[in-house]
Amino acid sequence: MKLFTSYNSILSVITLTGLLIIGFLFYQTLGQYINRQIEDHLYEELLEVKDFAHVKNILPSPEGFDDVIVEYKKIHKLSNSRRSFADTNFYNPKKKHKESARYLKTQLVLNGQPYEILIIASKFERQEQIKSIILIILLPVTALLLILWLVNKILIRRMWSPFRQLLTNIKAFNINQEKVFEPIQTNIEEFKELNKAVLEVSLKVKSDYKEIKLFTENAAHEMMTPLAVINSKLDTMLQSNSLGKEESEILSDLYKATSKLTKLNQSLLLLVKIDNNQLQAREEINLKTLIEEKLGYFQELIQKRNLNIQSELAEFIIYANRSLVEILVNNLFSNAIRHNYDGGSIRITLTEDNLEFSNTSTQMGLDPLKIFERFYKDNASDGTGLGLAILKQVCIRKNYQLSYCYQREQHHFKIVFKHSENKN
Repeated sequence: MKLFTSYNSILSVITLTGLLIIGFLFYQTLGQYINRQIEDHLYEELLEVKDFAHVKNILPSPEGFDDVIVEYKKIHKLSNSRRSFADTNFYNPKKKHKESARYLKTQLVLNGQPYEILIIASKFERQEQIKSIILIILLPVTALLLILWLVNKILIRRMWSPFRQLLTNIKAFNINQEKVFEPIQTNIEEFKELNKAVLEVSLKVKSDYKEIKLFTENAAHEMMTPLAVINSKLDTMLQSNSLGKEESEILSDLYKATSKLTKLNQSLLLLVKIDNNQLQAREEINLKTLIEEKLGYFQELIQKRNLNIQSELAEFIIYANRSLVEILVNNLFSNAIRHNYDGGSIRITLTEDNLEFSNTSTQMGLDPLKIFERFYKDNASDGTGLGLAILKQVCIRKNYQLSYCYQREQHHFKIVFKHSENKN
């Protein structure tokens, strides 16, 4: 949930709850006030009955009252002379329908005879007055709250606009571009501090990244010459006939180690080129033709391990850098062959928007979150641990979707190409 939505939701709940509570309390208070007025009126009517009976020596006629109903009931003796007030419903003979009312019940001695007197006054008109008063007050208050809510929403949106712009600039920031982080202009002190902190962090990150990238590139370049010399000397020594068996085995191990170091160095150089976006030249590439060429290139390794190749290739042309696409296909082939077992199978599927390699393996499913990390490999692997990392980096650069899963005892690597690359 967004911050504004959360804030407005809380504010709305608090406002509505407060409005309901205040409205309920106001209604109850107003109702009690009206009841007291009615009770005073009923008591005045009772006094009139007593005065009339005292002066006239007769009871006043029930029809003689305009806005109340008076009922007399003879009793044997006074049992309770206290006055009691309560609400009730009664049939109004004048309006010919039931209404809510307030009544006064008491016992009096009138003209020497005890009576129970019931005086009823209708509450209908007063309830209508309450409704009118509540509407008169509630409508302006509701309108005022709506206006305040809209003003609050507009003000908050304007006040937080620098934060939105700052967030947009953070998303647009690219560590590989020369363009520095673009600061925002704001008069709000908190956003100024946040903007300053983000700017300082971005400059530090770019500086550290450039130093690490420069060190990696220089180190990889500087290692190429001595590695080539070492490989050449070792190759010469291995071809010599004067070496004994033990010396030959030692030199062979050294040669394997330097060969692995050479591959690692080449992979690091390739990652540097990809990170620096140096492979930008683009051309039309027939992916089906390229895969068929690579099948011939890896045919010797495939036959050596007696692998069963199944391919289902559709015509698919993309517009991309040939070196990067060849890196993708080479790494997929190399991974499927290296991590397979003798007599295993490889299935290659090419459709109009994706490429999938599936292969059998002695290894069970791998962690899909770690498999594309640099230098991640299982204990049985003799590779550099950079093949799949290079594959992931190429897909990131080309905005392809790379995924891995393990199903039916097979490893599946799938690349989904964006539609803009499809030139069919």
